[in-house]
Amino acid sequence: MRNWNTRKVVVAREDMAEHHRLAQSLGWPHLVALGVGAIVGTGILTLIGVGAGKAGPAVILSFAIAGLICACAALAYAEVATMIPAAGSAYTYSYVVFGELIAWMIGVALILEYSLVVSAVAVGWSGYASGFLNSVGWGLPPALVNGPELGGVINLPAIFIIFVVAGLLIAGTRESATLNAILVVIKLAALALFVAVALPVFNADNFHPFMPYGFPRSGAAGSEVGVMAAAAIIFFAFYGFDAIATAAEDAKNPGRDLAIGIVGSMAVCVLIYMVIAATAIGALGYTRFADSPEPLALILREIGQGTAARILGASAVIALPTVILAFFFGQSRIFFTVARDGLLPSSLARVSSRGTPVRITMFTAIVVAVIAGIFPLAKIAALANAGTLAAFVAVCAAMLVLRRREPDRERKFRAPLAWPVGIVGILGCLYLFISLPVLTQTFFLAAQAIGLLLYFVYGSRAAERARVRA
Repeated sequence: MRNWNTRKVVVAREDMAEHHRLAQSLGWPHLVALGVGAIVGTGILTLIGVGAGKAGPAVILSFAIAGLICACAALAYAEVATMIPAAGSAYTYSYVVFGELIAWMIGVALILEYSLVVSAVAVGWSGYASGFLNSVGWGLPPALVNGPELGGVINLPAIFIIFVVAGLLIAGTRESATLNAILVVIKLAALALFVAVALPVFNADNFHPFMPYGFPRSGAAGSEVGVMAAAAIIFFAFYGFDAIATAAEDAKNPGRDLAIGIVGSMAVCVLIYMVIAATAIGALGYTRFADSPEPLALILREIGQGTAARILGASAVIALPTVILAFFFGQSRIFFTVARDGLLPSSLARVSSRGTPVRITMFTAIVVAVIAGIFPLAKIAALANAGTLAAFVAVCAAMLVLRRREPDRERKFRAPLAWPVGIVGILGCLYLFISLPVLTQTFFLAAQAIGLLLYFVYGSRAAERARVRA
C-alpha cells in the first residue's frame, strides 16, 4: 500500500526487453481508419434504436450532447497521448500523472469498458447477421441468436465473430489494420446508401413531439428515459477514438500520428452521426424502430426498399467487425500494459515473433465471448459506458494537471482553450454518469470495490516486485 502514489516513468522502447516490445507498424492513415472503424459502428447501426426509444426524435440532441463531451475528451486525449506516447491509454496517463492506485482503478474501468464494448458490438453484429440470414432464407434458430434474458440459450454468432477477430489480431497488427481500413470504406459506403435512399421520403412530422420524455433522466430504475438517459447510453457510439491512444507503441511516429488519428476520426464521425440520425427519424416514426436490433435495415424495409436493406445488412455483417477489431485491439493493449507493469501476471505480457500479444488476446477473447453469448445489447452498452466515463475524466484531469505541473514541456499537440475544454469534459462526463441507469452505476462501483481489493491483496506487491526486477 505504501506505493499507492508511485508514479510511472515511461521506459524508452530501446530499453525494453525484446519480448515486451510491440511492432511499430501503423501510420496515421491506419490510426484514422482504426478510429472511424471503432466509432462508426454499433452506435449508429444499432443503438440509434435504443436511443430513440429513450428520447424520441430528441435523440438527435442526445447525439449532439454526447458528441460535444466526447470532443472535449478527444482533445485532451490528443494532447496527453503525444506527451506520453506509450501503450495503455488512460491507464498509463494516470500512472504517470497521478500514481499507481488511481492508475489501477482506471485500468479496472478500461478493462470493464473494452470487454463490454467488444461484447456489445458482437451482439449488434449478431443482430444484423441474423437479420440478413433470415432475409435470404438461411436463418438460425432463435435459441442460438439470443441470450437467456431474451428467451434464447446462447448468442452463437456473437461468439463466432469474437474468435474470428481474435485470430486476425494474432496474425499481425499491420495486416489487421489494413483489412480494417478496407472494411471501413465498405461501411461508409453503406451509410451513404442509407441516406441516399431514405432522404427522399423524409417527413418532418416524424419530429413531433420532439422531446416526448423530457430532458433529464426520469422513470423507474431499469427503464429510464429522457434526452440525458439516451445520451448516457449512446455515448457508447462516440468513444472509439480512445482505442487509438492504446496504439501509441504500435505507431511509427506517435508524436504526430496519434493527434491526427484522434482528432481526425472524431471530426468525421460526429458529422456522420448527425446526418444518419436525422435521416432515420425523418424516414420513419421512431416508435417503429426503437426496439429493433437492426434499425437502419428495418427502416429501409418499411419504406419499401428491400434490396437496399439487404445491401445495408450485408455491409453491416461485413464491416461491423471493424469495431470489434478496434476495441479488441485496445483491450489487448490495456491488459498487456497492466501485465508489463506487474499489476497482472507478467507472463501475460509477452509478444510473439510477429510482435503481437497472443496470450492476452486469447484471454480477452474468452472473457468477452462469455459476456456476448449471454447478455442483451442495451444492458451491455449501458454497463460499458461507466468505465469509459471514468477514463475520460482521468484524461481531462491529467491534461489540466500537466498544464499546471509542467507548463513549459513540449506539446506536439496543444488542445485549444485547455481549461474550458478540460472542465467541460470532466463535468459533462460526471453528468452523463449520473444519467446512467442505477443498475449500471451500482455495477461500476461494485467492480471498483473488487478492483481495490485485488490491488491490496495482489497488485501493489506484485508491481513492487516488478520494479525491483527491472
